Amino acid sequence: MKLVKKRIEKDRSGFVELCPEELEDMWHVYNLITVGDNLKATTIRRVQNESNTGSVESQRIRLTLTITVDAIDFDPQGGLLRIKGRNIAENKYVKMGMYHTIDLELNRKFTLFKADWDIIALERIEEACDITKQADVAAVVLQEGLANVCLVTQHMTIVRQRIEYPIPRKRKGFVTNYEKGLQKFYEQVLQAILRHVNFEIVKVVILASPGFVKDQLREYIFAEALKQDIRSLLENKSKFILIHCSSGHKHSLQEVLQDPAIQSQLTDTKFAREIVALDKFFKMLNDDPDRAFYGWDHVRKAEERGAIGTLLLSDELFRSADIPTRKKYITLVESVRSIGGNVLLFSSLHVSGEQLNQLTGVAAILNFPLPDIELEEEEENNQIATEIIVNNNS
Repeated sequence: MKLVKKRIEKDRSGFVELCPEELEDMWHVYNLITVGDNLKATTIRRVQNESNTGSVESQRIRLTLTITVDAIDFDPQGGLLRIKGRNIAENKYVKMGMYHTIDLELNRKFTLFKADWDIIALERIEEACDITKQADVAAVVLQEGLANVCLVTQHMTIVRQRIEYPIPRKRKGFVTNYEKGLQKFYEQVLQAILRHVNFEIVKVVILASPGFVKDQLREYIFAEALKQDIRSLLENKSKFILIHCSSGHKHSLQEVLQDPAIQSQLTDTKFAREIVALDKFFKMLNDDPDRAFYGWDHVRKAEERGAIGTLLLSDELFRSADIPTRKKYITLVESVRSIGGNVLLFSSLHVSGEQLNQLTGVAAILNFPLPDIELEEEEENNQIATEIIVNNNS
């Protein structure tokens, strides 16, 4: 992401002008824009002109509009971001208050105005514009007849291609058909890797499967690379890593990224730190449950006691259209940081973020146990139940 211009006032109002340059930048933009913001960008609109003879001509023109955001739609696979809102600036072709949908595109500048640039939004801009924080991983998670070719960036896990190929069963006397089926399947996976993996950017290529499917795939890839003189593969052979996983489905990517052999390769990446933290949380929840809590009420009580060592948050919480909800989580982040706590913001497009969302999107690892939190909740629930009974009897 390129930061073209930035002006934030002391009251935290202001604007930034940005130019998204790659797919992941669109994900950052999606997280930056919220309902109620103002957006200025070039767009295409169909307009009708009436000639002197009374005939009506329709044409598409490019113009610059400023809208107040009402709705946001994002397609992570294609990186398409559509922003709908009402026009708030005088324009020859679009009346004030008329609805228009702006499609934000790569390599096209836009200006975003906010009444309140909070710390989460400002940090996202800083991170998106820091090229040193971009480290990409490709992963092929497969089993016989099924493969998911994924790209894993700091904030997104995208399935670039899902390959399903029927492989004949391995029967006595009919091994040839089985082996031919495997070869055709591996060829499709190889072509998908060549199509979707940019070896100039990708740091690691993970081949993961149950059994020996990954080994056979790697053997096939480099045999073909030698035969066809595919330089991009031969020159990057050291980037390929073999890891065991339970299946060829996308969810197996989580166990792959938890493997110590992978984490040692990715220690400097954001999502590796997230996976380690989430793994630590689940282990703590099992071994020492008084030091691991999730859900707003429990985490808030832990924060009030200054007990949070690591706060885990889903970025979905900060896309809430409800301003009080967003602000309460921003206050939580600032409070935890003020006492030296660590805050990790998980991407909901990563498998780790998907897991955190299943736990309400907020969790905490505590510096010391707080067994009284759940006892307090039980007492509060009992008190509420007693009051309900008394009210019903009166």
